[in-house]
Amino acid sequence: MAPTPGTTPNPRPGPLPGTTPGRPDAPGGEPAGRPRSMLRRGAEVFAENRLALVAVAALVAITAFCFLGPLFYHADTSVVNLSAVTLPPGAGHPLGTDNDGIDELGKVMAGGQTSLEIGLAAGLIAAVIGALYGAVAGYLGGWVDALMMRVIDSFMSFPLIFLLIYLSSVYGKSKTMLILEVGLTSWFGITRLVRGEALAIKVRDYVSASRMMGAGGGRIVLKHILPNTIGTTIVNTTFSIADAVFALSTLSYIGLGLQAPDNDLGGMLDVGTNYAGQGYWWMIYPPAAVIILLILCFNVIGDALRDAFETRLRKR
Repeated sequence: MAPTPGTTPNPRPGPLPGTTPGRPDAPGGEPAGRPRSMLRRGAEVFAENRLALVAVAALVAITAFCFLGPLFYHADTSVVNLSAVTLPPGAGHPLGTDNDGIDELGKVMAGGQTSLEIGLAAGLIAAVIGALYGAVAGYLGGWVDALMMRVIDSFMSFPLIFLLIYLSSVYGKSKTMLILEVGLTSWFGITRLVRGEALAIKVRDYVSASRMMGAGGGRIVLKHILPNTIGTTIVNTTFSIADAVFALSTLSYIGLGLQAPDNDLGGMLDVGTNYAGQGYWWMIYPPAAVIILLILCFNVIGDALRDAFETRLRKR
């Protein structure tokens, strides 16, 4: 239709100020990006926690020290050298020697390896068992849920250290047995948290729709409930690893940990305290410092991960 003489054709609406024509740009000419993923939002929140970044760096440094250190610093931690007993730190032995003449620096590396291996393995076992048990209990609900949680309450009412002492005394003190003993007694806290989330997840629309389409309970638990509790599981796995390192150190400190020639940090601390009155501080402080740093790092990282997975922070 031709415009009426004397009038100006109605122009097409132009772009808003500060935007580029032809595409949905954000103010300032920058394209409106896709919504950030949950993982990216969580990583951004985690990266804002400087203390957590320091803990990650310290944990990486300790892990490298324990696992890569023996490649550069060679020390035989299984041969007794009575001519070099309780030497103070100095040339040839940066952290001195113990009561058997074994290099303390080499023992700290080997003990740190053992503590990390047992702690990580036991923490993962606790996470898997606790998450599965809690998800099943929360999904089933009713009297089954009540019965399953009363079992958890009965275990949690019993002091953990006494249970570990009994298991270690009866079933042995090998590395495999200690992993199982610590892992199988550390999953109760994760279970309670995952079960609480499962109770809320199972009534959501997508779970109801999956049930109406014929999905069984096992599929719902594995495909819907467990993936949506992964944040809680990851956070509490870090705490479980810290608890496992502490439990192993406690058992070794009272003489129920690994036996020679194997050793861990708690066992080194046990030997060192026997010589505390003689001023052999190098047999106490190095293993104690590594134990404290490991537990502190895992707890700080767990706190930061909990903030990163917090729902109210994911909606920023």
